[in-house]
Amino acid sequence: MRGTTRSGAALGAIEAAGAEAVVGDPDVVATLARSFEYVGVACVLLGSAVGTPAELAALHGTRLEMLLARMLDTTVRGVVYEATGTVDPDVLARGAALVRERCEDSRIPYALLDADPADAGAWTRAAVGAVDRALDGGPGRPR
Repeated sequence: MRGTTRSGAALGAIEAAGAEAVVGDPDVVATLARSFEYVGVACVLLGSAVGTPAELAALHGTRLEMLLARMLDTTVRGVVYEATGTVDPDVLARGAALVRERCEDSRIPYALLDADPADAGAWTRAAVGAVDRALDGGPGRPR
């Protein structure tokens, strides 16, 4: 399992959780490319990202679109997108629609994670279920 962060300061926390930590910036999609090596399912967990409204719209719009284009050209064979969080619900809905469209066009399984991140236990169970759905074929590809 691999986790990315914009800041080197968070690397220790990611590693303490048992993941390989990688510094990458979603505003510079090329910095994330290494994190997709040998990955089966990529989880885009940005439902509670922080930034200005314009930054968040770009993150779940043009940046997400470029990320998906890069990701779908790798070993990634499933995508989980966090469609709930503190980000404006309209922005997240547009991001979810983009994931749905790109994954279905590429016949890549995907799942939309819609659990409330404020409830850590329920969110974790839903996230595991979303990864399982993506691994099982998800709506992006027939079983």
